[in-house]
Amino acid sequence: MRPLPRSAAITGIGVSQIGRRLGVDGLTLAIQATLRAIADAGLSPGKIDGLACWPGRMSDGSGSSPVGIWDLKEALGLGLSWYAGGVEGPAQLSSVLNAVLAVSSGHARHVLCFRSSTEGSARVAASSGATDDAQPRIEDASQWLLPSNALSLANYAALAAQRHMHRFGTTREHLAWIALNGRRNASLNPDAIYRAPLTLDDYMAARMISTPLSLYDCDVPVDGAIAVVVSAADAAADTRVPPIWIEAISGALRGRALWDHWDPTDWAGIDAAHRLWSMTELQPADIDFAQLYDGFSIVALMWLEALGFCAPGESGDFIERGTRIARDGALPLNTCGGQLSAGRLHGLGLLHEAVLQLRGEAAARQLPQPARIAAVSNGAGPIGACMLLVRD
Repeated sequence: MRPLPRSAAITGIGVSQIGRRLGVDGLTLAIQATLRAIADAGLSPGKIDGLACWPGRMSDGSGSSPVGIWDLKEALGLGLSWYAGGVEGPAQLSSVLNAVLAVSSGHARHVLCFRSSTEGSARVAASSGATDDAQPRIEDASQWLLPSNALSLANYAALAAQRHMHRFGTTREHLAWIALNGRRNASLNPDAIYRAPLTLDDYMAARMISTPLSLYDCDVPVDGAIAVVVSAADAAADTRVPPIWIEAISGALRGRALWDHWDPTDWAGIDAAHRLWSMTELQPADIDFAQLYDGFSIVALMWLEALGFCAPGESGDFIERGTRIARDGALPLNTCGGQLSAGRLHGLGLLHEAVLQLRGEAAARQLPQPARIAAVSNGAGPIGACMLLVRD
């Protein structure tokens, strides 16, 4: 069943300047990206009647999400019929999922979805003590995890990787090919943070972050913003470029909503993927390329399994030492370099890349074979979302 057939399309995309430590405030970056997305769609700000983001404005000093709905609405002078932004939701694709529902139900015609981050600069400020943000009281599961030295998501992802290795025989070399493939693709992306060649020896010699995850298994915090315009089907005809149709999108969650209960065979991505395929007649074999969330290398492997490109536990062998997931392989993966090399734009960077590839606008990294259908995923642990994009 497909409850929203061809009811929404991506009609515009935009990206701000991207860098490790730009020293530019998040609102400025968001304005850059959103104005470029609106212009890409051939619209004016006055045509935007919907606005969506995730997780909304967070004033915690992390730089993870420094801009909220009201900030951007005022900066662009938008008149909104609908808007949504909140902390809890199925990962960074929440804004796009909400936008699809809004334009499909008639609440808006053109919804601007955005994500802004200044994590790169915030890391420097935090390490130098140049922040006045008070430390919040430790609550929820963190009060039990932090005393056990579970200090970041890298620790949680490392436990998931250890479990995957113990249960299925996955190796560090399997993880390496996710990083090496990303770096190879990033070498063709002028906006990528890391473009220098990366070898298997380099990977194996890198310092360990949280066993078995090393430096190259972890994504790169950056400053930057991404925006997309989601338009109603009848409004897509008014835009500048042919629409990229949202065939299906899902953010289901049926298991535990806890980071410390993250099992490679029972997590939100599996629920989201199962729901995704129930909404379309397409099958995994129909997908021309994939942009899968790689906040950590193990997460990309888990998404390959969750989306049915291979059976549970077989992702390490499936990638065939990087051959199958290369740009000229059977399932090209993360063609912009992914978050491991291009930088962490919280998954929306992968959506931006998928649209470029489907339009044939990816320049030097454009796939050698014309692509019509793409899979995009986002999130890990208890949050996950995925979508299918189709070019007519």
